[in-house]
Amino acid sequence: MKFIFWFSLFVVFYAYFGYVIFLMLIDAWQRLFKTDRNARTSDDTHGPRASHELPRVSFIVTAYNEEQRITRKMENSLSLDYPAEKLEIIVASDCSSDGTDGIVSSYADRGVKLVRAPKRKGKEHAQMHAVRAAVGDILVFSDVATVLQPDALQRIVSNFQDPAIGCVSSEDRFIDQDGRVSGEGLYVRYEMFLRALESRVNTLVGMSGSFFAARSEVCRDWAPDLQSDFNTLLNTVKHGMKGISDPDSIGYYENIADERKEFQRKVRTVLRGITVLLRNRQLMNPFRHGLFAWQLVSHKLCRWAVPLFLALALVSNAVLLDAGAIYVALLVLQLSLYIAALWFRFQNQSRNSSTKAKPPERATAAIYLRSVLDQIARIAYYFSSVNMAIAWAWFKYFKGERATLWEPSKR
Repeated sequence: MKFIFWFSLFVVFYAYFGYVIFLMLIDAWQRLFKTDRNARTSDDTHGPRASHELPRVSFIVTAYNEEQRITRKMENSLSLDYPAEKLEIIVASDCSSDGTDGIVSSYADRGVKLVRAPKRKGKEHAQMHAVRAAVGDILVFSDVATVLQPDALQRIVSNFQDPAIGCVSSEDRFIDQDGRVSGEGLYVRYEMFLRALESRVNTLVGMSGSFFAARSEVCRDWAPDLQSDFNTLLNTVKHGMKGISDPDSIGYYENIADERKEFQRKVRTVLRGITVLLRNRQLMNPFRHGLFAWQLVSHKLCRWAVPLFLALALVSNAVLLDAGAIYVALLVLQLSLYIAALWFRFQNQSRNSSTKAKPPERATAAIYLRSVLDQIARIAYYFSSVNMAIAWAWFKYFKGERATLWEPSKR
């Protein structure tokens, strides 16, 4: 039982911190003894290039029943700073039943192409039709909810000057409706830091599905039933290339206001990721895929195993209460984590439903302590909710459910 307890804690620690520590050590080693790997600098890739040097780009926007937001996306896409003769904009409609397709068609005279799936079979199925129609050397994928700066397209495409790069992920910037970064913002920043490390050490393991780019040859074997961003990264590795995260290519998104919908989005995302991983489980063989196999197991499989080991740690800790004071203290710590998460959940609900004005706050020690406890509870809540979503995704996977159809998240 002691082995189960300590091994469970080790897996949880390794999934979130141990893997990062190892990557940092490898990164430091490579910086000391393989300095030539960093010869490609940000200035090299993002410097100005003549129009004739830029590759042809197909910018693919996937949409399903987006009549409320598609106009903003079209205007944002058309404002991107890229030579018109080198850019085609394609909207992949997943057999939309509202006015989305009509709005997109009204932009035909400005070069926007509509590719409509004959049947509604999911995001990747609609993307497959767009990929087949695309003529670009580089395919860039974006969601309707993603807002891009004018130079975003040139920035993400400029990375392909390096022939070793097969796909590029943007970095995410999440804000709430008041423009503030929430507790999940810390989690997102952690993910962006991890992506930067992976990019320097070897290759990414996952990409942002709302804004990413890939070479056309990587997208030839398009799977219409697999999560496109993760599967494109795996296809890149199969082609002998790598994926990177570009900190200068930013996608801006609003947090989903409805927590239940956000939880459902997380479940759907993890379920789709599990499906891709297990369909490509041969890539976890270290004898064939070396460093990438270790990355894939550490970043994906270990992370998605955390809910199981959290449960084992809690149960085994309760059994070991008579084994020493350390087990009592660790059980109290675990329970405090979950109580803090519940407290934040219900406190946040009461704050959202309350219409009373808050009294002015003075900078006192009590208020400072309360803010610190709020931050700890916020992190505990998001940590718990993420792992509950992962656990529910595994339950759905073993039930035989697969997430192919999609409903755009209303933000």
